[in-house]
Amino acid sequence: MNTRTESNFTPIDPALYAKAFQLLDPAPEPNTPAAPAAAAPKFVLPAPPVRQTGPVEKTLADALAFLDTHGWVKGKLISAEGARCSIGALRAAAGARNGAYCDAGNLLLDEARQQHGKQWESIPSWNDSHTGVQVRSVWEAAIRRAHHMNI
Repeated sequence: MNTRTESNFTPIDPALYAKAFQLLDPAPEPNTPAAPAAAAPKFVLPAPPVRQTGPVEKTLADALAFLDTHGWVKGKLISAEGARCSIGALRAAAGARNGAYCDAGNLLLDEARQQHGKQWESIPSWNDSHTGVQVRSVWEAAIRRAHHMNI
């Protein structure tokens, strides 16, 4: 092995080297008052707007929460125990057959058709022909769509 230890570098003055680093990163001197805190910026950015949940998204989310709380059923609007089908949950969440109810129903049916085929003419017929897991998947996708559409 041939290792060369000599170099062609100019030797440095260690004191000069130490002084250079002290100038680059000076240590605070004892009993020196601390620098005043920086003044607050004069321009403050406003807080970003808070996104409001749209009426369709709210209706869908409330209806799914209703199904989670009271149960889901197929073959009838309301069971003896209070469980509801998808259309029954929509009616309970909307409180009336208003615009949000209609739009939420249309979005839910459209999502059901996307996931389970175009043959479904109504929410009750689709609801009664699928499992709870399949129905829940459509509800969740419809809520996401309403969120992304900001409706």
